[in-house]
Amino acid sequence: MKEENFLRRRGVVVTLAVLCCLLWGSAFPCIKLGYEWFAIGADDTFSQILFAGLRFALAGAGVVAAGSVRARRFLLPHTKRTWRRCGILALVQTVAQYVFFYIGLAHTSGVKASVLVASNVFFAILLSALAFRQEKLQFKNILGCLLGFAGVVLVNLSSGGLGGGFTLAGDALMLLSALAYAFSSVLIKSFSKEDDPVTLSGWQFFLGGLVMAAAGAAGGGTITVWQPKGVWMLVYLAFVSAAAYTVWGLLLKYNNVSTVTVIGFMNPVFGVLLSALALGETDQALRLQNLAALVLVCAGIFAVNMSNNRKVSKNTQT
Repeated sequence: MKEENFLRRRGVVVTLAVLCCLLWGSAFPCIKLGYEWFAIGADDTFSQILFAGLRFALAGAGVVAAGSVRARRFLLPHTKRTWRRCGILALVQTVAQYVFFYIGLAHTSGVKASVLVASNVFFAILLSALAFRQEKLQFKNILGCLLGFAGVVLVNLSSGGLGGGFTLAGDALMLLSALAYAFSSVLIKSFSKEDDPVTLSGWQFFLGGLVMAAAGAAGGGTITVWQPKGVWMLVYLAFVSAAAYTVWGLLLKYNNVSTVTVIGFMNPVFGVLLSALALGETDQALRLQNLAALVLVCAGIFAVNMSNNRKVSKNTQT
């Protein structure tokens, strides 16, 4: 009861949710730095997949460990149905999403990637309403989608800005990654009605990570340069997924989803700011056109979440 009361305090909710967004936003520049420190080239696709697999296998182990400590029992799927659902989520959320994400991020800037990935919110709204019939598609939802995609379009309209316009190897793959994440979010909402979302996410991270690592190695991917800062970066990226997911899941358990997820519009903000600081992309981040695009994306996310404030009481986040 003490934990529940503590995690219901508005100040605590805002502080912890913003911390989650900060962690997720930091992943954009950290992945690109990880490529550099592990000497993984932009065209070395299988090494990128191997790197991602190691990260998510570690993250999955972290989520299961943290959840097990909190539940005072080992979180293990106990039915074939739950194992099957973990497998489905592993393929969609971890393998598909992050294969696209890691390859795409190697071919675009951290600033642009952070804005493009924000489109997962709008994909999720459309899938939930039109494909899975989980909610109604209202005017404010449509407005949010239009604002967000206007930002995605605007960020690509400069003459050679942000990497030279829209690219298939970079930007298109980032959008496919966002679509995979949105699809997995709708599946998690459905699956978690009968199964524990922490168990589902922890094991799908772990299984998906193993699949990615094995596929990367089988395709000839290698990580030959190991140095302390690279290892710490890999551990940090695993921590980002494990810690942010665990905290976000606890907040969602004790609060309305809209109260928590409306703060998620800070993800692209932190992605842009941290990319600018860590990757030397300050000129990109501070262009008026790109700042306007970021504002549109954030306004769209805010509008979508605000439209659901009175209707949503339960949901999940990964």
